[in-house]
Amino acid sequence: MTIRTDVAPSTLPVTLREGGVEVEYLDGRTTFYRGVPERSAETLSTAPGKEVHVLVTGPDGTEGVMMYVNDRKTHEDILESTGVGRIVLDGGETEELFPGVTVGSPDGMRCRIQADLAVARGRVFVFVEDDWGEKSYELVDGSE
Repeated sequence: MTIRTDVAPSTLPVTLREGGVEVEYLDGRTTFYRGVPERSAETLSTAPGKEVHVLVTGPDGTEGVMMYVNDRKTHEDILESTGVGRIVLDGGETEELFPGVTVGSPDGMRCRIQADLAVARGRVFVFVEDDWGEKSYELVDGSE
């Protein structure tokens, strides 16, 4: 397996719909993350072996930046042409994806996404999927 490198993201158009979240790539294609995102307090830990995508939008939710976490399948050229970024973490590493949003891989298999929403100043969505299904989350203030 080829080790993949980090890729910087671009700002992408986002549409928050009644049935999910739509992201338009730089090449004009769109992806739709189905389901109303489940609200989760500022920290979310995923199960091992899941694909994890983190989307941080501006305050109005019409544009955002998407990052794939530990994706080792997608070639850099594809990510660059779509505007999606990627970060690859080793076990025990934690990185700031965007101001106020960090992702870690405590054991090399799970992801832990944390958001300080006062710093992020937008909405933070996490999409977790595998061959059997997908789940959508929105990180919210723990007092909500």
